[in-house]
Amino acid sequence: MNFSRHRHTALFGPPVLALLIAATGCSSADDGGSAAVPSPGAKVTRLCQNLDKVLPKKIDGLDRNDPEPRSALTAGWGSPAIILRCGVERPAKMSDQNALSGEVNGVGWLMEKQDDGSYRFTTSLRRAYVEVSVPKKWVQRDGSNALVDLAAPIKKAIPEGIAD
Repeated sequence: MNFSRHRHTALFGPPVLALLIAATGCSSADDGGSAAVPSPGAKVTRLCQNLDKVLPKKIDGLDRNDPEPRSALTAGWGSPAIILRCGVERPAKMSDQNALSGEVNGVGWLMEKQDDGSYRFTTSLRRAYVEVSVPKKWVQRDGSNALVDLAAPIKKAIPEGIAD
């Protein structure tokens, strides 16, 4: 997965990102186009609704294909879908000093490789946690462009800070 195939990666370049991603580890996005809808508090829900309004119709060339059940807290692109869930709980891995993290176009991410070869990325240092699950199929195609395409909407809708 190359985080800067044809766009700028803010914190580190392709060799470092490839090493980080190759070293990560754990669970995945569903091929069936479904996603558990998070249940955050009112403030985070409003931030997530604002994010939903500015999400792109395409990421990495894939058309928007929202999962079931439909919600302003979830979105998807492609098939199998790259799934975004806004308002998820803080991942326990964020407390792990050995967890892999990086920054893509001004948005910090915790990176977790799943057992099936897919990746789960969760924003850090934002007022709401946004999780993006990239199926193995898109990882092989360079699914990191999804993070590049999602950076501007996340920066616009989810302010920097610590999530409640």
